[in-house]
Amino acid sequence: MSNESAYKGKVLVAGATGKTGAWVVKRLLHYGVPVRVLSRSEEKAKALFGDRVEIVVGKIQERGDVDRALNGCEAVISALGSNSVSGESSPSEVDRDGAVRLVDAAAAAGVKHIAMVSSIGVTKWYHPLNLFGGVLSMKLAAEEHLRKVFSSAGRSYTVIRPGGLKDGEPFQQRLHVEQGDKLWNGSTNRADVAELAVLSLWVDKARNRTFEVINEAPEVQETLAGYYDQLAE
Repeated sequence: MSNESAYKGKVLVAGATGKTGAWVVKRLLHYGVPVRVLSRSEEKAKALFGDRVEIVVGKIQERGDVDRALNGCEAVISALGSNSVSGESSPSEVDRDGAVRLVDAAAAAGVKHIAMVSSIGVTKWYHPLNLFGGVLSMKLAAEEHLRKVFSSAGRSYTVIRPGGLKDGEPFQQRLHVEQGDKLWNGSTNRADVAELAVLSLWVDKARNRTFEVINEAPEVQETLAGYYDQLAE
């Protein structure tokens, strides 16, 4: 499989030091795409990525930090995720407000495309996962804001709603994709979610799509781009 892409714009990865975000960075670097990350900890980012990426130290809660990180970027991949029920790392602060802040700042900075990692079940407020600080409702609010802002001419979005995130190498699973938030459970390898997010930068059929994805069965894949052919417009 080619390790080059026609995409040469710089990409900001938000949530880059999380497990899914780290895979996003790894796949971008695989394709030779220039990467910048926004991280609270320069030390942690350097430990993960060395000198292969640009690092902007800052928080998603601060608009000024987000603006600095976006300067000169053409696309954004958001792998933001909360890890606390309350406080600065809560779903309302990260999954909703942080993501909304990122979308607004990206639009102001002239960003052309945003890929957002969300979750299956976001439209189901009664889903058990929503007991964690209303995380699904917070992610849905961010999705809706992204679709509103980036549906305009000259901008595009891709919203990926994975099942429960698992560790593992990419391209080892046949995937199942759906639209309409019909799936209640299932799991997805983080690495494949990252690959789908990265592919959205240059796969035309990924533009302005929202979809769910879970593992279907073990099966080595050559590429994941074909899954975008299965989505309705």
